[in-house]
Amino acid sequence: MLIIIGGIIVMLSTLGGFMLAGGNPLVLIHVSEFVIILGVALGVLIIASPGHVLKEIAHKIQAAVTGKGGVGKAEYIGLMELLYELFLVGRRNGLIALEEHISNPGTSAIFAKHPGFLAHHERRDFLVNALKPVIDGRIKPDQLEDLMTAELDAKEGEAEHPVHLLQLVGDSLPGIGIVAAVLGIINTMSAISDGPEVVGERVAAALTGTLLGIFFAYGFINPLANRIKFNNASDIQYLRCIMASVTGFAKGLAPITSVEIARRSLDRAVQPGAEELENILKALPPVGKAA
Repeated sequence: MLIIIGGIIVMLSTLGGFMLAGGNPLVLIHVSEFVIILGVALGVLIIASPGHVLKEIAHKIQAAVTGKGGVGKAEYIGLMELLYELFLVGRRNGLIALEEHISNPGTSAIFAKHPGFLAHHERRDFLVNALKPVIDGRIKPDQLEDLMTAELDAKEGEAEHPVHLLQLVGDSLPGIGIVAAVLGIINTMSAISDGPEVVGERVAAALTGTLLGIFFAYGFINPLANRIKFNNASDIQYLRCIMASVTGFAKGLAPITSVEIARRSLDRAVQPGAEELENILKALPPVGKAA
């Protein structure tokens, strides 16, 4: 919603200022310029992007525009409830008791309480893959953090591909606008014998090309890339929260302490209070052996 509001402000400010100066917004509408600028920008994006990244760009843009990107406080509280219950089972009944939940999360009574997390494959798999080697005893607790950090770094780099490509398009748009303007001037020169009125109209169309290139770049594409970057950082912070908690538990910390480490790793905007979280966790139904 904020992106839509921001876009409206950008449009109204630009057109409103132009009209206050005596301009007619209809003179800015030249279909040929839009075709050149948007078409070339799309072509640049397709040339620069592998197919799977194009799909990811579309997904990231949709999430940003609809406001579904990023992670809120309620999701973090749900995550900490899940982690606390898993750790409690592991502490009370031994790590082997976690195997039934980790080997098949879809049938786990604990995971079933958190359908949103269960449906998010990347987050679910990150947690499961972190706990599996701990349960199997294939890795020492001190080695787990390095393993998870390597995976997290790979995910962070992958998540930045759409941002880099949108920034490439944004940085290219002013130049594409110049191309559209030059084509407009060439078109103008071929019609110079048609009189000053026709020439003036075509020069205006050519200048509109430069305007649109700069306007789309700095008014929409680059800000959108930055919003996606914020959403990516939010997603990575969620995974870092899981990592901080799981590595703490693997080193022998109590379940409540492991979750507290995760809480302290969060930004203040999404961080539940220590007392608030403790009360929420204490109010959870007791976790039995079967959980």
